Amino acid sequence: MKEQFKKFLNEEQDPKAIEKITSKLNDLLMKGEEVGYIAVQKKPAITVFPDSIVLTNKRIIICKPKNLGLSMDFTDYTWDDIAGAFVKENILGSEFSFNTNTDLSISIDYIPKIQARKIYTYAKEQLDLLKNPVVISAPTIEAAPAEIEIEDAIEEVETEEVTNYAEIMPATTPSYTETYEPIQPQTPTGDRKLSELSKEELFDKLQNYKKLLDNGLIMQGEYDAFKKEILSYM
Repeated sequence: MKEQFKKFLNEEQDPKAIEKITSKLNDLLMKGEEVGYIAVQKKPAITVFPDSIVLTNKRIIICKPKNLGLSMDFTDYTWDDIAGAFVKENILGSEFSFNTNTDLSISIDYIPKIQARKIYTYAKEQLDLLKNPVVISAPTIEAAPAEIEIEDAIEEVETEEVTNYAEIMPATTPSYTETYEPIQPQTPTGDRKLSELSKEELFDKLQNYKKLLDNGLIMQGEYDAFKKEILSYM
């Protein structure tokens, strides 16, 4: 525990005061509580038992020795009880003070200026965190586009076995030779013209042609001709 507080001896803190506080804080700190800074009073006259102020991530603790340093009084204030923190620099050290939500004012004077600035900055950071807590949001799942491109949707149609060809194929299937030329789509006898179909019906017809292509019942050139003709009406 003592090794942990050696870092608070960089700004002229009284080593003996830090040692006394260290021995007491071991039993005072709550679960998850960490010390952020310790400032020690330094009066112009020799002060054998200076007051100290400890700032943790949960509260401010005022430490005042008594009985010739044999015991110590501790007074603490949680951050949600504190309304504001202030520092006033004087010729001989600085005065650090804070107000509570119940209009109580607490101050400790003769704090070395660099220590006073450190505890003031730390206090402001803790108060800002209290007012504006850091919220970790859950990762958002990107929504799928509301509309899917017609051609992309056609390409993603799963291959299915076609059981009824009469609904989508012309009555007479044209023959092909090795020197194939794309055959333009024909409208089966008794079917409505493509221009009379709705977009949904055209889309369904194009999907059926894609199924025929995937099942090897028509060639790529035929499918491309059918698709071009149907898309011209969509």
